Amino acid sequence: MSSANIVVLGSSNTDMVVKAAHLPAPGETILGGQFFMVPGGKGANQAVAAARSSSSVAFIAKVGTDIFGQQAIAHYQQEGILVDTIFRDEENPSGIALISVDAKGENCILVAPGANATLTPKELQSVKNTIISGNVLLMQLEIPIATIEQAIDVAVQHDTKIILNTAPAQALSDQLLQQVDILILNTSEAQFYTGMTIENWEEAALAADYLYQKCPGIIIITLGAKGSLLKEKDNYIQIPAEEVNAVDSTAAGDTFCGVLAACVAKEMSIVDAVKLASKAAAISVTRMGAQTSIPFWQEYNIL
Repeated sequence: MSSANIVVLGSSNTDMVVKAAHLPAPGETILGGQFFMVPGGKGANQAVAAARSSSSVAFIAKVGTDIFGQQAIAHYQQEGILVDTIFRDEENPSGIALISVDAKGENCILVAPGANATLTPKELQSVKNTIISGNVLLMQLEIPIATIEQAIDVAVQHDTKIILNTAPAQALSDQLLQQVDILILNTSEAQFYTGMTIENWEEAALAADYLYQKCPGIIIITLGAKGSLLKEKDNYIQIPAEEVNAVDSTAAGDTFCGVLAACVAKEMSIVDAVKLASKAAAISVTRMGAQTSIPFWQEYNIL
């Protein structure tokens, strides 16, 4: 089985996007929207972001045997991602996301996970050598938690660095969090885990302190247009975001995570990694779509 510096474990979806003047209220129909259909899923988005960051990437995921699954795998191959760890579900369809985007770039997303929800710990165990041979394991929370726990067990035993993006937020055990090397959350996710309101740097630092008690690694809280707060041991570093004209924020967080993983695999400092990830995320929000918006290494590698 092929090996790569970065192993991404996560979801693969097809995104069906409609851009309109505003997001519909319950019962409202909005005419005049633009329609796009593009590859998506948090796992896939992050794998593409890492691959476009001049890194070797293997993707562990599960798709259906339908046309969406076939197109997804072909697309990942074109991106240079290793796909021999992608499983096929004979019974369930590939994941689908319905995304509405307004004129300011804000979005709402409805996901039908399909095959993503059937990726089992047993299947993960069958491709553990891919994780063992990697330098970095990057994960999100759009697949079963039991499968994520299995991957963490493998990574811990073989000193593979673990990066977890807690999106979408859901309950996690203290044991799982204790084994994570880098934890990445946005403000809503950080509020889910801490119960704290996070609207500024000071509140983000308090939330990072709380999270550090459960996850004694590196904590990164992204604050959208404000930037990111990085907590490494007793150090707190504010990394401002660039001011851009946002048109679609769909893949900003995933771009950040994928690029950060690539920088970590390249053994860059965590501060430089966050700066580059922030630069890439800023570029992504100026473009429509998920993977269609993710920039390439040469577009933001300014260090």
